[in-house]
Amino acid sequence: MNVPRAALELNALVVHARAVSSDDREAFAQAAMRVAHDPRVILLRTCHRVELYHVDVASPHLPALTPPTPPIGGERLEGPAAARHLLTVAAGLDSVVVGEDQILHQLRECLSDRHLQGAERCPVDIGSHDAAALELDPLIERLFQVALHLGRETRSWREGPPRSLGDVATDRVSSFIGPLIGKRVLVVGAGRMARLAALSASRQGAQVLVANRSAERAAALAWDAGGEPVAYGAEAALPEVAAVIPAISARWELSPAAMAQLIDGAMPVVDLSSPPALDPVLRERLGARFTSVDDLARSPQDQIRPRLRNRLEKAVGTAEAQFAAWASARSSVPAIQALSERAETRRAEELDRLFRRLELADSDRELVEQMSHRLVAGLLHAPISSLREDANGELDRAARALFAL
Repeated sequence: MNVPRAALELNALVVHARAVSSDDREAFAQAAMRVAHDPRVILLRTCHRVELYHVDVASPHLPALTPPTPPIGGERLEGPAAARHLLTVAAGLDSVVVGEDQILHQLRECLSDRHLQGAERCPVDIGSHDAAALELDPLIERLFQVALHLGRETRSWREGPPRSLGDVATDRVSSFIGPLIGKRVLVVGAGRMARLAALSASRQGAQVLVANRSAERAAALAWDAGGEPVAYGAEAALPEVAAVIPAISARWELSPAAMAQLIDGAMPVVDLSSPPALDPVLRERLGARFTSVDDLARSPQDQIRPRLRNRLEKAVGTAEAQFAAWASARSSVPAIQALSERAETRRAEELDRLFRRLELADSDRELVEQMSHRLVAGLLHAPISSLREDANGELDRAARALFAL
């Protein structure tokens, strides 16, 4: 497939839990934040992935863009490979749970947050008259819009009830302690991932306990999960539970007594936090009873029917072709504009020369003017149509050479 020149400007730095640890992903994310507000960049962060999309274009308003180097295990994707990766992610084919809703929400929030940041977060003051130059690069904007449309379309094909990473976590708990019916499960946190885990455990019949820094948010989630809130903090006692699922954005501070309960007990801990909520020493002491979010990322992908997988992959290919066609048209715009301007300039010059030599009535001058417009439009129709279909830039280069653009 011919690759539009505009699409070749696109790059993606992909760091995923399948190959890169939480700590290394977090370090890469912190480095990426230094350039994340540049208009040529968008940063996608989830519990399993940190992905930096950027375009290699120079700007007179901005400093040279120097993206961070991915850690060992990270990937650098260029051009069509970068676009296809994001579309695969949006379709849910790059997740442990095929077609999960969570990644689509995260893509939508990523783009929305990037719009809200706008020029006010840009590291360079270029003046209000150039504010448009600080809008998100059109190539990235278009790719994310295509990805979101693809994600919405493919979610409508889902077979059966939706699953999430919270379901994968409770499945892992069940593999240790058996069915959750009537068993007490402690969920630490009240954010989106904690909610998914709490509701999943509740659906499986567990009695859900929720601990969180905010007692109000813990109570709200416990209510939704049909459970109860419990105390949180370094002095809080660990309730008697069969399993623990932390899902917080910081280290879980535990009292010595609570740590001893975890170590001496039999309860599994499935940590959905990234980086892990449990400190390294405690994780090591728990041994096989500890499961990290990275471990879940390396779990076998949920199985779906081959027919549905083929349909999803076909949809990704179609979306990729649509994006490539848009990028191709965008690449040809400067040549089309230059050719049209050149023709219009010559048309106007020749008419001016003619009208200086002939004495024509206004109605006759208007007829000649209309004829000249039709003549130029007719002559340019074929080359402009071809330029709009120019996928690899060959016709663009030829047009610039032939017409001295």
